[in-house]
Amino acid sequence: MFSKILIANRGEIAVRIIKTCRRMGIHTVQIYSEADAGSLAVEMADEAVLIGPAPAAQSYLLADKIVEAVRQTGAEAVHPGFGFLSENAGFARRLRDEGIAFIGPNPEAIDAMGDKISSKKLAAEAGVSTVPGHMGLIETTEEAVRIANQIGYPIMIKASAGGGGKGIRVAHSDADMAEGFAAVKAEALNAFGDDRVFLEKFIIDPRHIEIQVLGDKHGNVVHLFERECSIQRRNQKVIEEAPSPLLDEATRAAMGAQAVALAQAVNYDSAGTVEFVAGQDKSFYFLEMNTRLQVEHPVTELITGVDLIEQMIRSAWGETLAFKQRDLAINGWAIESRIYAEDPYRGFLPSIGRLVRYEQPEEGEHSGPGGDYTVRNDSGVREGDEISMFYDPMIAKLCSWGETRDAAIDGMARALEDTHLNGVGHNVPFLAAVMDQPRFRSGQISTSYIKDEFPDGFHGLQPDARQVHILIAAAVAMNEIAAEQSGDPSDRTDWIVLIDGKPHGVDLSYDEDEALLLAFTGGGFARLTDIQWRPGLAQFRAELDGEPFTAEVARVADGFQIRHRAAKVRVRVLTPRTADLYARLPEKVAADTSKLIQSPMPGLVVAIPVVVGQEVKTGETVAIIEAMKMQNILKAERDGVVKAVSAKAGDPVAADDVLVEFG
Repeated sequence: MFSKILIANRGEIAVRIIKTCRRMGIHTVQIYSEADAGSLAVEMADEAVLIGPAPAAQSYLLADKIVEAVRQTGAEAVHPGFGFLSENAGFARRLRDEGIAFIGPNPEAIDAMGDKISSKKLAAEAGVSTVPGHMGLIETTEEAVRIANQIGYPIMIKASAGGGGKGIRVAHSDADMAEGFAAVKAEALNAFGDDRVFLEKFIIDPRHIEIQVLGDKHGNVVHLFERECSIQRRNQKVIEEAPSPLLDEATRAAMGAQAVALAQAVNYDSAGTVEFVAGQDKSFYFLEMNTRLQVEHPVTELITGVDLIEQMIRSAWGETLAFKQRDLAINGWAIESRIYAEDPYRGFLPSIGRLVRYEQPEEGEHSGPGGDYTVRNDSGVREGDEISMFYDPMIAKLCSWGETRDAAIDGMARALEDTHLNGVGHNVPFLAAVMDQPRFRSGQISTSYIKDEFPDGFHGLQPDARQVHILIAAAVAMNEIAAEQSGDPSDRTDWIVLIDGKPHGVDLSYDEDEALLLAFTGGGFARLTDIQWRPGLAQFRAELDGEPFTAEVARVADGFQIRHRAAKVRVRVLTPRTADLYARLPEKVAADTSKLIQSPMPGLVVAIPVVVGQEVKTGETVAIIEAMKMQNILKAERDGVVKAVSAKAGDPVAADDVLVEFG
C-alpha cells in the first residue's frame, strides 16, 4: 500500500481524505494556497506545502506546482478530491507519465466521460437512455437560438467541462437563450478554462438521481445504489439522500445495470457517478458521468458501510474489489444537508467573512422521539476560520442516518438545531425549513422544489403551535435566569410574551423537581426541564414535555431574538401593563430604497454598463457582481434616469453598498 499520499484539494474533502488515510496508516501531504495557510486540513496533515496565492488559477489548478510538491515530499500518489483538477485528463496523464499514481480513474476514462458531449454519444452506444439535445459544439448565439427552436423550449444550456452546478442555465425563450448562452460561455471559461457549450432538452418537473459506481483495474465494476439530489438551487445540490424515495426495486436495478455497463465500456477503475434525470413516472435519461468522487458520497457510505475513499486508494494501488454486487445491500436511509456560507434571507447570495462562532452537533448515535439516528458532520473549517471569496462557500456537509426515511429526517432536523454559526450568513434556517415541509417528508420532490415552495424567496417560516410554546418557554426561562443572576428576581407569575408583536399570556410555577411549569392563557400546559443556558450562551437547550429542543438565542434591546429551526422571531417578556403600552407604540416606517441599486453580496464589480444621465428601462442590466466564482446580474426594477454611479469594474464591494442611484 502507498506510504504517503498528497492531497491536491482543500476544505472539507481534504479533511475527509486525511481521516481515511490516518485509519489506513498512510501519511498525508496537504498542499495549500496562501488563503488556506491556517486551515484545518493543513493542521491535520503530516506535511504541508505552500503552492501559491489565493486564486485557484495560481495555486490549486497548477499541475506543475503539484508535481513539484510530490517530488519535494516523496509522495507516491495524488488524491484530487472533487473540483479543481479531479476531472482533468491531462493532469492524470501527466502524473502517470511522471510515475505518480492518480487516485481516480485512468485518463482515457476521464477523456471519454469527462466531456459531456462525447459522453452522451458513448452512453447511447452502450445502450443507456439519453436526453434529446444537440451534442455538437455551438459557436455563436445565433446558432444556439436556431438549434433551440429545433429542439423546443425549455432548453438547458450547459458548459461541456462544467461541474458542481456551475455553467448551467435554463432558457425558456429566444431572449433567455441569447443572454444565457453568452453568460454560460463566460462562466465556463472563468471556472474551467473551457468555454464549450451544448444544449439539451429540459425535462419538466424532473428528479435528479445518480448511481454510484466503483471499479478496479481488473475489469470489475459494481454500483452502490442511488442517491437522490433533487433539492437544488441554481442547479447546485443542497440536500441529498440515499436511497431515492422515487425508485422501486426494478427501476433501481435497471439504472444500476446501465451505470455499470457504461463504466465497463470505458474501463472505469475508481469511484465515479452516473447521473440521470428522472421523470415522476420513473422514466430516466443519462445526464452525465462525473469521473471523480462526489460531494454527496457520505450518504452512500452511510447506507452501504463502504468507505469510498479507501476503495479509491485500493483501486489506485491495484487491488481487486473485495466484494461483488451481490454482497452489497441498502441499510436504512441517509440524508445530507450542505451548509453554505450564504444568506437565505438575501436570495441565498454568498456571504464571506470570519466564522465568529461555530458550534457543531455531536457526531455519533442519538435517540429521538422519531427513533434512533446517527449524525456525521464533514467539515473543513473551525470557529475563527475565514470564509474566503476565492472558493466555494461550503462550511460543512451535515449527515444523518436512520432505519427509516422519517427517522433520518427527524435526526437531521435535530442536528440542524444543534448547529450554531455566527459571523457569516448561512443556510441552516432554510435547511431546517425543508426538513419540516410536508412535501419533502412525503418524498414528492423535484428539481423545482425550492422554486415551487419558496417562490418569493426564503423569509423564514411562521412558528407552528409547538414552536410557539418553545419560544415562550425559552423566553420566560431566560428572563427568570437572567433576573436571578442579576439579583433582581421579580417573583411574578403572570407574564405577557410578545412574539413579533403578538401577545401570548403565560403563568409560571415550579413543581417539586424544580421543573418550570407553564400555563398558557389560550389553553394548554407545558413542563420545561433539563434547561442548559446561562447569560452569554448562544444556544438554549432544554426539554419541553420530555422532548429535547435547541434554540439559537441572542440578547437584544428589551428582549431576545430567538430562532428555532426556520422560525426566527423577536421576543419580549413583559408585565401586562408594559405589554399594554407596547401595543400603543406606532410602527416604524421602513426607509425607501427603491431608487437605489445595492450590491446584494460582498464581491468584486465585474461591470457597471450605465453612466450618469442615462435613461434605463425596467429589466436592463445595471451592474454585474462576482463572488464565489458566480456572477450575479443586477437589473433595473423600474424605469429611470441614472443620477449617480458609485463603483467601477474591479472595485471590491460589501453587501448593501450602493452601486447605482436613480433620480
